[in-house]
Amino acid sequence: MASSRRLPYVAGATVGAAVVVSAIGLGMVHANPPLPDSAPAAAEPTTTSPALTHPASARPTHAAAKARPTTSARRTASTPATPSPSGTPAPRPKPSPQPARFRFPVPVVLGPAHQVVTVQASGSYATVTAWQWRTGRWHRVLRTSDARVGANGVVPATQRRQGTNTTPAGTFTLTQAFGVAPDPGTRMPYHQVTSDDWWVEDNLSPYYNQMRRASQGGFRTNLPPDDVNGSEHLVDYPGQYRYVVVIDFNRWPAVRYRGAGIFLHVNGPQATAGCVSVPAATMVAILRWLDPAQHPRIAIA
Repeated sequence: MASSRRLPYVAGATVGAAVVVSAIGLGMVHANPPLPDSAPAAAEPTTTSPALTHPASARPTHAAAKARPTTSARRTASTPATPSPSGTPAPRPKPSPQPARFRFPVPVVLGPAHQVVTVQASGSYATVTAWQWRTGRWHRVLRTSDARVGANGVVPATQRRQGTNTTPAGTFTLTQAFGVAPDPGTRMPYHQVTSDDWWVEDNLSPYYNQMRRASQGGFRTNLPPDDVNGSEHLVDYPGQYRYVVVIDFNRWPAVRYRGAGIFLHVNGPQATAGCVSVPAATMVAILRWLDPAQHPRIAIA
């Protein structure tokens, strides 16, 4: 949702602490590698039944008894290491130090993602950081503290309601991009919008929370933008929607009245109506970095 969409509604918004809740299950991610798309199931342990023999058969044979180490041999095996020339025992080597466990700044449900965007909100402001998995660890790609979220802050995704100017907390996939401007060079599926393109926020439409052309029908285009069922005419926001990555909140299936049109887009003049926004240069850098083959996700808290 563009920040200029419902300005009368957001007046008087206050800055508060962000609520850290995940929409699809919270989990603090450490330095473990991302999971494959379909990790093989762990093999179940096998159990071999012991042979049903007479107890006497379990006694060691004479030859086996001879094979036992003698007392002197056992003593030799347990003898301390040879003392050093100084007469004191040689010190045992210390174990290698373990690497510190990595933590993202917000909870992340990682899954197979090798690219993660974290959004650490404080009231309607936020710090956005892009992370890349390579050479066995996470690397910070870029960071901006000039990001914005909803005018009324962040709320748990399952509790969010449409028209409340709040940003949903949680981890969401990033699978498509669009913009009023031409493709800036992203590997994401990108659509340059026209005057026929809308984002459906009509709760009575079967196409709720999808991009759809007005010429295709199936939703109302005659409702004002501040109406709870008013859809977004995308070209009406040439600044904020110059470049956009769709945040897959409340999709597949979409829950009516929970919210639609939650994007990562270019900053407007103030807080958003529920989206995450960053400076234009940062948005271009993110688009050029994102790679659908690396299953990117965004985590908001």
